[in-house]
Amino acid sequence: MPSTECVENHNGGFNCECLPGHGWNASICHHHKSCRDSNSFHTCTCIIFHHPDIGYCQLLPPVPGNLSLSSLPSPSSSLILTVLLSHEATRLGWFLQPVGSQTSVKLQPGTQVFLRVQKNQAVLTIANISQDWAGQYACRFISRGFQWLLYQVVKVPLQANDVIRHPSQLSISCNAFSGFELRCCIPNTDQTYTASWSPSHLSSTTELSSRTSGTQCLTLVVPRCPENDTKYTCKLQSPDLDPVSISISVSIIQDGDITCPQDSLGGDWNVTKAGDIAQIPCPLNRTGMVERHCGAKGTWGPINSSCTDVRLVTMFHQAQLLLAGQGQPSKKVPKLMVQLRKYVAAVSSPSDLLALLGTVNILAQVVTRARTKLHRKTLEDLLVATNHLLELDPNSIWAPAQAQVPSVSSAILQAVESLGGSLCSNDHPFSLTLSNVQLQTQLLGSKTPEDYSISFSTHPPLRVQIPHHALAQLHWKTGNVSITSIALRKLGHILPRNFGQGLEDLFYETPDLVLSNSIKDGNQTVTKGEIIMDFGGTRGTPTCVFWNHNLFQNAGAWSKEGCETRVIDTSSTTQCVCLHLTSFSILMSLHSVPDNPVLTLMTQVGLGASILALLLCLGVYRVVWRAVIRNKISYFRHVALLNVVLCLLTADTFFLGESLLSLSPHSPLCLAVTFLCHFFYLATFFWMLAQALILAHQLLFIFHHLSKHCVLPIMFILGYLCPLGFAGVTLGLYLPQGQYLQKDQCWLDGKGGARYTFVGPVIVIVGVNGLVLAMAVMKLLRPSLSEGPQTEKRQALLGVIKALLILMPIFGLTWMLGLATLMDGGNEIPHYLFTVLNTSQGIFILLFGCLMDKKVREALHKRLCCILPAVSTVSLFWRHSPAGMCTQESPFQKDEISNFNFAFNFFKN
Repeated sequence: MPSTECVENHNGGFNCECLPGHGWNASICHHHKSCRDSNSFHTCTCIIFHHPDIGYCQLLPPVPGNLSLSSLPSPSSSLILTVLLSHEATRLGWFLQPVGSQTSVKLQPGTQVFLRVQKNQAVLTIANISQDWAGQYACRFISRGFQWLLYQVVKVPLQANDVIRHPSQLSISCNAFSGFELRCCIPNTDQTYTASWSPSHLSSTTELSSRTSGTQCLTLVVPRCPENDTKYTCKLQSPDLDPVSISISVSIIQDGDITCPQDSLGGDWNVTKAGDIAQIPCPLNRTGMVERHCGAKGTWGPINSSCTDVRLVTMFHQAQLLLAGQGQPSKKVPKLMVQLRKYVAAVSSPSDLLALLGTVNILAQVVTRARTKLHRKTLEDLLVATNHLLELDPNSIWAPAQAQVPSVSSAILQAVESLGGSLCSNDHPFSLTLSNVQLQTQLLGSKTPEDYSISFSTHPPLRVQIPHHALAQLHWKTGNVSITSIALRKLGHILPRNFGQGLEDLFYETPDLVLSNSIKDGNQTVTKGEIIMDFGGTRGTPTCVFWNHNLFQNAGAWSKEGCETRVIDTSSTTQCVCLHLTSFSILMSLHSVPDNPVLTLMTQVGLGASILALLLCLGVYRVVWRAVIRNKISYFRHVALLNVVLCLLTADTFFLGESLLSLSPHSPLCLAVTFLCHFFYLATFFWMLAQALILAHQLLFIFHHLSKHCVLPIMFILGYLCPLGFAGVTLGLYLPQGQYLQKDQCWLDGKGGARYTFVGPVIVIVGVNGLVLAMAVMKLLRPSLSEGPQTEKRQALLGVIKALLILMPIFGLTWMLGLATLMDGGNEIPHYLFTVLNTSQGIFILLFGCLMDKKVREALHKRLCCILPAVSTVSLFWRHSPAGMCTQESPFQKDEISNFNFAFNFFKN
C-alpha cells in the first residue's frame, strides 16, 4: 500500500509528502529540507529528496499526547494551554498562526509568554491576551521517532478599545445641515459579529464591510438634523459573548450658543460648539486623529495631532509583539533594523519620532533579554538610523516629543549603548564614520595588551584609553573581551538639561559630543573600570560628567560622580578619568565661580576687617550717642544705622565662622547658620529701607512731625519682623522639599527658588531706595524756602541725601558685579572686585557713617580731649593757593550718611 506521494520540482528534486496516517521518521526530517515555508510549523509533512534517494513514510503510532485549553479566554485575562504527554518528548516548541495570517511565528519567553516543561506535561501561559493572540496554536515535539503537531484554535472576544470610532464627538448646526456620517471599525476576527446603531430612527446603516486592510467598518448615515443633543451607540454582538458598545455624542448648535467659527488652519474645521473638541481624520497613509478644542469664549485652541505614519506604527507593533514573545529575536531583529533604516526618513512629526524611538528601545530590550548577537549589517542599520535622528530639528520635532515623554532622548542613548555592545565576536574590529555617529570596536585576545587606545576624528578631537591595570582586572571568562566606543554628535542638544548633585547651581554650554563606551567580557557587561578620555577644544571651566539614566525619575541627568577632571595646561584639552563605563561628555561652564584659594582668603580677610570696623563703629556710637541725636530726624537715622551695624556684624560673624569651620551641609549647625545669615542680611536691607522711607516722608509731608512712639515700633517691625517672616517661610517651604540648602555650602539653594526669597526683597528695596534718592535730588534742584524745615532738620535731611548719593553708587556697583559673576564666570576679575567691595561694607559704614560725620568727630574731640581743628565741612576737592596752602574749592559735607550692605556671598556658587 503506497504511503508516499512525490512530485518533481523545478530544481530536479522531488517534493515528497506522506499520506494520511503516515509520517516521516524524525531522523529523515532532520537530514532533508522541508518543502514548506520556513515560517510554517509543518516542517516534517513534506520534504525534498534528490533522485534516486527517495524515502518512504511510515505508519504512525497513536498520538503520544493531547492539547487542552483551560478555559475560554476573555480580554486582559491569561490564556493557558496544556499538553499532557504519554511518552517522553524532545525538542518541544509552541507556534501561533494569527488570524488573517498565512504564516506562523514561534513563541519564545517574553513579557507575556511563559513556558513551563515538566516530565509529562508542557504548559504555555500568555498573560493579558488581546486580539493579537487569537488564532491557531500548535505544539510541535518529537516522540516515538516521529514529529507530532497538536492544534488548538483560540478565539479572543473583542473589547471596547479594539473598536475605533470616528468621530468621538461632533457638533452640528441645523441651519447649515447637509447630513453626517458616524463610523465604528473593528479589526478582522475569526468570530462573526453583527453590528447595529441606536437610535435607529432618522438614519440608515450599512453592514460591516472591509474599509481598509485588516479592519471592518459599520457606517451610520444621518440625513436629517436631530432635534436635540443625541448619543449614538454602536453595538457589536457575537453568539454566546457579551456585546461590545461604544458611543458617539452629537451636539446640536442652537441659536445663541457660543461657537468657534469655521477655520482652515491645518485642516477643514467646521463650526464647533464651545467646550467641544473638533476632530478631523489624518491624511492618507497616516493613522491617528487631529483634534482641536473650542474654548469657552469661542476661540480655537492649538491643534493636537497624533497622526503617525502607518509604516512606523506597524513596525512599532511588530517590535511590541516580539518583546511579548512572538517570534525569534535572532531572525526578527535584523529584519526590523532594515525597516528602521528605511523608514527613518518618514519621520516628520513628534508622533512619528516617538513611534520610531519606541521601536529602537524595544529592540534594545529584546536583544538584552535574549542575549542576541548582532552582525555588522544590523548594527550599521541602527547607526545610520540614529545618524538621521540626530539631524532632526530639536525645536519642532524633539522638544514636543520630549514634552510628551520626558525620557525619550535618554532612552535612545541607552538603546544605542546597549545595542552597540552586542556585535558578534567574529565581526570585530568594526569601524563606521557618519556625520553624527562614529563607531570603533576591538576584540582583545587572552593576552592582555599594554593599553587600549583609540582616537576619533571628531571636531573637537576625542581620545579613549583604558590602562593595562584596568584590563588586567577583568575576568576574561571566554578569553576574549570586546570594547565598543561610540561618539555621538548633536546628542547633547536634545538631552534634557538636567544636572545631578553638585552641578545644579552652575550654568553650562550644551555639550556637543557624547562618548559612549562599553566592555563585554563574554556575555557579561562590565560596568566598573578605569577609563581615560581626552576631550579637545574645551574652554571656560570644564567638568567631566556622565549621563545617569536613573536620575530625575528616569528622565536622566548629567552627573560628575566617579569622574575626575584634569585640565592639561599646555593645550585646550581636558582629561577625564572615570571609574565606571557609560556615556560621558564635558560640561563647559562659562558661568561658574572659580574655585580659587586666593578668593577664599580675600573673603575671610575682608570679613575679618569688616567685623573689626563694625565693632569700632559700635564703640564710637557708645561714646558719642547723646551728642548726635539732637533732633528726631537724626535720631531716626542713627537708630536705623545702628541696627544696620548690628545686623551686618552678626551676619558677617556667622558667615566667617562657617567659612573657617567648613561645616558640613548636612549638619544642623549648617542649617542654623544659613537661616541666621538669611535673616540678618535681609534685616540689614530692611533697616536701610526704613531710613529711606523716613527721608521720603520728610520730603513729601514737610510740616508733619513724626512721633518717636509711633515711628520706632514701625521701624522695628519693618527691620526685624519682615525679614524674619521671609526667612521663616523660606525654611518651612523649601526644607521639607530638600531645596533649602546648597549641596556643598551653608547658603540658600538657587535651583528650587529658596535663594530668590533673598534676592527678591533686595531688588525691591534697592529700587525703592533709588526712587527716594531721585525724589530727593529733584527736591534739591528746586529749593523752596516756604517748604523748608528748620535749619537743623534741613541739615539732617541733607545728610541722608548725601549719604545715599555716595553709598547708592557703591551698592549699585557691587550688585552689577554680582550679576557679572553669573554672566561671565570665566573671567575672574568680576569675582575679585565683587569680593573686595562686598566684604568691605563694614569699613564703608565706619568711614562714611561715623568718621566723616561732623557731629561724631566733634563729640569724639570733646570726649577724648584731642586737639583737632574745628572744621564744619569735609572737602572732597582741594586746590593749592599761591602761598602753598590748601584751600577748599568745592566743599561737600559728609554729614549724615546712611548705609546698607549686600550679602557678599549671594552670587557665589
